[in-house]
Amino acid sequence: MAEKEADAAGDAEKKVILVGFDDSDHSLYALQWTLGHFFAGGAAGAALGHKYKLVIVYPKPIPSIAVGIGGPGAADVLPIVESNLNKIAARAIANAKELCVANSVNDAEYEIGEGDARNVLVDAAERLHAEVLVVGSHGHGAVKRAVLGSVSDYCAHHVHCTLMIVKKPKLRH
Repeated sequence: MAEKEADAAGDAEKKVILVGFDDSDHSLYALQWTLGHFFAGGAAGAALGHKYKLVIVYPKPIPSIAVGIGGPGAADVLPIVESNLNKIAARAIANAKELCVANSVNDAEYEIGEGDARNVLVDAAERLHAEVLVVGSHGHGAVKRAVLGSVSDYCAHHVHCTLMIVKKPKLRH
């Protein structure tokens, strides 16, 4: 019993590294990078891993926004979209768990937040008092970024912790 209390106290003292994960190649790379640099891979990673608690957050879109329709027939479509979004989120979390276990990180926490990814990640970072928020860079150009918005850019302006944007290396020819 005392061991569990000591473990719980240790977890409470650990600083949170929050990883935004959408199951894209870029977020998979960012999670792999985080696991390799903070939680696994030799004495340095293992020592750092004992200082941090890993929390992975999947931002699930709201069905009505994902569909982008209203009016007649929308009520029939929304339950189907909600079901599909739940399946996609569950698959993404399963992939993240698999990657963590493969890197000997068995005590990570997983959350599915509903809403716009930018708001989900900033809110989670604030709620969990994250020390670091890690996001992958999709590498959109200026035009796409202006039209779609950039999750990392939004987080850089709104999150009150260290933000780490992990870029997937480009293949050189």
